[in-house]
Amino acid sequence: MRARAAGDFRGRLESTILTPLTQSSRGYYALVLFLLAVVGWGFYAFLVQLRYGLRSTGMGDVVMWGMYLVNFVFFIGISHAGTLISAILRVTHAGWRTPVTRMAELITVVAISIGALMPIIDLGRPDRVWHIVIFGRFQSPLLWDIVSITSYLTGSLIYLYLPLIPDMALMRDRLAREASSLKYKIYSLLAVGWRNTPEQRHRLEKAIGIMAVTIIPIAISVHTVVSYVFSMTMRPGWDSTVFGIYFVIGAIFSGIASIIIVMAIFRKIYHLEEYITERHFRNLSYLLLTSLFLYLYLTFGEYLTVGYKMKVEEKHLLELLMLGKSAFWFWFFVLGGLVLPAILIMFRRGRTITRIVIASILINIAMWIKRFLVLVPSLQVPLMPFEFGAYTPTWVEWSITAAAFAAFILIFAIFAKIFPIISIWEVAEENELEVSPVVRETVERGLPVPERR
Repeated sequence: MRARAAGDFRGRLESTILTPLTQSSRGYYALVLFLLAVVGWGFYAFLVQLRYGLRSTGMGDVVMWGMYLVNFVFFIGISHAGTLISAILRVTHAGWRTPVTRMAELITVVAISIGALMPIIDLGRPDRVWHIVIFGRFQSPLLWDIVSITSYLTGSLIYLYLPLIPDMALMRDRLAREASSLKYKIYSLLAVGWRNTPEQRHRLEKAIGIMAVTIIPIAISVHTVVSYVFSMTMRPGWDSTVFGIYFVIGAIFSGIASIIIVMAIFRKIYHLEEYITERHFRNLSYLLLTSLFLYLYLTFGEYLTVGYKMKVEEKHLLELLMLGKSAFWFWFFVLGGLVLPAILIMFRRGRTITRIVIASILINIAMWIKRFLVLVPSLQVPLMPFEFGAYTPTWVEWSITAAAFAAFILIFAIFAKIFPIISIWEVAEENELEVSPVVRETVERGLPVPERR
């Protein structure tokens, strides 16, 4: 009976996950066309910026960084979703993670790719990137950024690809007749001759384990280096020794919120209620609440120490944030991004998944605003007795920002039509371990599982 139940589960799983790969609704094509239109408009705005230079933006001599760098920090931050959900939980053998690991790993790759484009756009002239590489000084955090982000993207692509291999082989064998010849060739190429032999499985699991351990310190180093771009300057609000851990915790915080939102969307659209359950949202909400309290603690410590010393420049910054023209956004971040989500997660009234998803949406909106508050107000504070700087984003910056988020969603939509959004083989194996106590005990004792016929 147990073997039969496991077989029925795998059959349902394959049918649910593989069906969207061969069938597309009109709504899907309408969404893709809309996203392409937004990306196209953003590209037009970028061409305008290339023609007229950075004067087409709201940046100037005083506030020389704006929305592009805000987007950069935000996207690099949410890329930590893959590291936390997939790598750390894989290392700790948390079996419940299996239905959401691929979404988390994809968030990592897509977010890094889009985030890495933002500083290039911010340069005004993309050809200057090469100048940073060949003329850059090793003492500069900007050069460290290039090295760390490139390493993180390379490692994340490998880490996304390795668990895809068994599913590529499955699609090569199951969708040979239904898929186009191009898709079949792609599946065959990416499957790299996978036949599910014990030797192949051993090598694959070993490679995934090595990448899981390797990617964790790389991810931590990436957002630490991003923080150094700010904290190694003497600007008020940036001159801090805790920015490294502050940025890393903030990245994990927004990363967990991102994976919860993505889970909810695909669960609804692809009818994955049997595989992504309330348990997954509840477990992630515990991690989200933990990171929320850590981030709240660091935020309180940051402003307490600044306010206690009350240097002239930092006094101006605090007034600007808490009482001045940035006060609305600052208090929205505090109340809407920290206090209200904590209440939604802790007080269990109403639908659990709905509460957690609303909290995650509020957190990500607030964390984007927080990145804006970290960057722009500090640049507005005068270092000499002159008037404050001013910054108002133009339509060019808003258009490119909208295109960045549209491209993020578009890549997810295209990926989900080519590859399984859930790791079929991992979910099936975890279900088998739950169904069969004998297999579970064998795995826990570190013994090899007999090959399935």
